[in-house]
Amino acid sequence: MAYKKGCVMGRRWLLAASMASAGLLMATAPWVAWAQTSLDVTAPQSSSEQGVTVKVTAKSMGLVGSRWEFAVVLDTHSADLSDDLSQSATLTTDDGRTFKPTGWLGAPPGGHHREGVLAFDVPAPRPGAIELRIERPGESAPRTFRWSL
Repeated sequence: MAYKKGCVMGRRWLLAASMASAGLLMATAPWVAWAQTSLDVTAPQSSSEQGVTVKVTAKSMGLVGSRWEFAVVLDTHSADLSDDLSQSATLTTDDGRTFKPTGWLGAPPGGHHREGVLAFDVPAPRPGAIELRIERPGESAPRTFRWSL
């Protein structure tokens, strides 16, 4: 009889441990998914055309009420970078909403190397994907950078 009692206790212990492990997995799964998404979202993207390279990195993909920020770097050896990024950039959501930047904090127009941060108000409701478009003088199509959220 003692063997059966010990066996039952062992099974209960195993069941409790399994349930605790499953609970921990369920509690941490959203954080793991968020961390994986964050790595993809913050990976730099670049576009090189007509001797100008534009590199964009999502710095902050904030909550509603904060700002989304994108680090932008423009490099060239052949042209003057006179773009007004606060006027030439737009953020478009997967449901078709379009937003203008709330500001540009960085190097003023001119020169061969510029970098700074474009800021946007966070769209509500939060979209599933976004596209940053930067129109450059003399280029037929905007530079586009996409992120799935």
